[in-house]
Amino acid sequence: MTTPQSGGSDLGQDGDVGLLSPVSASPKVAALTGDRAVLAAILRVEAGWAQVLEDASLAPAGSAAVVADAADVGRYDLAGIAVRAQGGANPVIPLLADLRDQVRSLDTAGVGAAKAVHTSLTSQDVLDSALMLLAAGAVRELLAEVRRATSALAALVEGHQDTLCVGRSLTQHSLPFSFGLKAAQWFSGLAAAAHRLESLEFPVQTGGAAGTMAAGTVLTADSGLSPFDLSDRLAARLELAPVPAPWHTNRLAVTALGDALAAVTDAAGKIAADVLFLARPEVAELAEPRAAGRGGSSAMPQKQNPVLSVLVRSTALQAPALAAQLHLAAATFNDERADGAWHSEWPALRSLLRLSLGAAGQLRELAEGLQVFPTAMRRNLDLSGPLLLSEAVSAAVGPLLGADGRRRLQDVVDQTLAVPAAEQPGTYRKLLRAAVPAEMLSDERIEELLDPANYLGQAAEISRRILAAWPDFALSPAQPTQESEPDNPTKENGATRG
Repeated sequence: MTTPQSGGSDLGQDGDVGLLSPVSASPKVAALTGDRAVLAAILRVEAGWAQVLEDASLAPAGSAAVVADAADVGRYDLAGIAVRAQGGANPVIPLLADLRDQVRSLDTAGVGAAKAVHTSLTSQDVLDSALMLLAAGAVRELLAEVRRATSALAALVEGHQDTLCVGRSLTQHSLPFSFGLKAAQWFSGLAAAAHRLESLEFPVQTGGAAGTMAAGTVLTADSGLSPFDLSDRLAARLELAPVPAPWHTNRLAVTALGDALAAVTDAAGKIAADVLFLARPEVAELAEPRAAGRGGSSAMPQKQNPVLSVLVRSTALQAPALAAQLHLAAATFNDERADGAWHSEWPALRSLLRLSLGAAGQLRELAEGLQVFPTAMRRNLDLSGPLLLSEAVSAAVGPLLGADGRRRLQDVVDQTLAVPAAEQPGTYRKLLRAAVPAEMLSDERIEELLDPANYLGQAAEISRRILAAWPDFALSPAQPTQESEPDNPTKENGATRG
């Protein structure tokens, strides 16, 4: 391997390693989306194009092998190229100069391999195609992580269909709920977002200097081929999607990708927000999986912070603005090459890829190890007492009392709310018994109506239908979820975790 091209920069030592973005600070995320990965993708596009030209007899025989050899990312000074990119406003221009130098140096047979480098392309062709390559690889890994998360969520659905908890509306107790249905709704959002991401195409770009393929038309004039043929062949070689036309200023591919990534972080953020609330010590219905060195505090040794959910939620708070940046760029892509809008896409798109990748990994670990405490769920459900079933009572008993039946039952609720919480269960039963004659409503029927397990509506069927709608995302998880009720650190009073 030859010595990397010099750029006179120390950015390699002082560059961004994710210190202020811990959710995406991982070797995997760096390998898939870091500057080295970007450079490798650019070089892969250039090498692929050289092979397409040689296969079409539009470049000297043997040139593609030389370009492929020169396309080793280790030959290049990454930090130097980054600094020199300021001279042309994109990294392809300085890289091309170095690539051509490498090709000439390696072309010991004198085949003229430099003629195969970048011929008829423009910088946007290469960088757009390279970013699609980068995104395709990142999305594959993202979907693998998401599938493990949805599999774990599906197991929670199936294991907790009969686990009662309380539903909450505008922060208040609303109706009896099942934890299985809560997990099913988590699953539904994540599976739908992943399916949207899975259905995307990553298009190739070969429009030439102004998107007319003019140089490609001249290049292919006597070959029996068209520039569209070359574009399709490059797409096949890079495993990108062929396109009917260049898309230099039509950025739907980019905005669709950004929207799909943001949808994944939206779904993940919803799960994280729920876990953060339900893991509060005063609620104590859930707990994150424990791991050595995770969740500690710099000042309070007793704390066990739900940091997986914190990190996931942080991505959900950042992603929408990044997706909006892509739309802003697309809406202001002036002329045939945008003067700044295109450039603003790159960091926004890569940040979305990094954040969503990081969030997917954290969410997968959270879902696979989530601890569920059914006794605490039932304890919290019982806090509202029989008032939680007042809708069920009104629907069943109101018609028996005539035209003012619902008003009379509302009076029962209002009078019950006027007494201290500890007295409300007995008060409600007493007032309800007084309001409805025994011949209309037996004591046994009252207790049936006040059993939360009898007022779950179609919760089980909704959960079943959700899993059936996304069967590919409901496979058995690789690791079992943790059921640790006997070891619940809250000891049923929710006083110690947080």
